[in-house]
Amino acid sequence: MRVIFMGTPEFSVPVLDALVEAGHEIAAVYCQPPRPAGRGKKDRPTPVHARAEALGFAVRHPVSLKGADEQEAFAALEADVAVVVAYGLILPQAVLDAPAKGCLNIHASLLPRWRGAAPIHRAIMAGDAETGVCIMQMEAGLDTGPVLLRSKTPIRAEETTAELHDRLSVIGSEAIVEALATLDDLTPEVQAGAGVTYAEKIDKAEARVDWSAPAVEVDRKIRGLSPFPGAWCEIEGQRVKLLASRLAEGQGAPGEVLDDVMTVACGEGAVSLIRLQRAGKGAQDVDVFLRGFPISRGAQL
Repeated sequence: MRVIFMGTPEFSVPVLDALVEAGHEIAAVYCQPPRPAGRGKKDRPTPVHARAEALGFAVRHPVSLKGADEQEAFAALEADVAVVVAYGLILPQAVLDAPAKGCLNIHASLLPRWRGAAPIHRAIMAGDAETGVCIMQMEAGLDTGPVLLRSKTPIRAEETTAELHDRLSVIGSEAIVEALATLDDLTPEVQAGAGVTYAEKIDKAEARVDWSAPAVEVDRKIRGLSPFPGAWCEIEGQRVKLLASRLAEGQGAPGEVLDDVMTVACGEGAVSLIRLQRAGKGAQDVDVFLRGFPISRGAQL
């Protein structure tokens, strides 16, 4: 098929590669504009932008698709379908209607659960047993369109958002290739009205760990917010990100360090901290972290 690809972050890159490998013609790649990044605050192209240029594709990065000129340019590509994955701009109806077979979105949840901006984070933080990817026919509502294909996967016991993100990116790549290969034979499944939840954008204000919460909730928060924005607490007056954890045996005052390997008591139960990061430092496994920043048993986080 002749495909317009629309995506921006690293999550979207394997999808673009999969479409190319499957033999589809990429009419153009749309992504977010380059933005200042790094110490020099120079404009840096997005991961999709960089990959598309390396593959030799035309890249477009409008700040909006609401203008008539942008919509006409989009329609002039005469695409069979647009594939959209973590693009970051709302598609007006004229854009949704332009490709002959419409616009297909790759959404990283089992719709109608976790519509919205942060489905991977929210699924882990809520303790969901499984998640997956849906290939959805896009319409004007927020992730409300009919589902053409869904692929499920369990959420592993110690999985972080970063790890699940990478797995779902691969699953989404495989699913969209399958969907395009069988598109005319797929039956759209209207999303159920029951079970709708919204994955609100992650607010940095929710990242501080409350040690009085049950260990299962603390563990989910640490894994769900890893690597960004990163759950955090204060240790001896320093702000430290907690990037990986697991449930552990033990009890004590909430926030009390119970041993020499960073098992920490919660309101109920305890968690073992596996990977941490001090301000201005790189992320470290707990044994390396403790060599440079010793924390004694009985310390209070």
